[in-house]
Amino acid sequence: MNKRIELIFENQQGKNVTIALDDPIEPVNPAAVKLAMDTVIAQNAFTSSGGELIAKKQARIVGRSVEEIDIS
Repeated sequence: MNKRIELIFENQQGKNVTIALDDPIEPVNPAAVKLAMDTVIAQNAFTSSGGELIAKKQARIVGRSVEEIDIS
């Protein structure tokens, strides 16, 4: 199953901005994720069309599995 971690922030316009990274280290360390998100905000590492990222909203692991169907 392919997995990624999605870090969801709020920008200056109040809209959600998602930064996604493939193949997260598991099990996920919530304290490390929180620290990483705080660092992104503090260092103004990313901006969006709606302005700077100003708040943490959510972090989640998203998985996707693909099952091929034999149609021959």
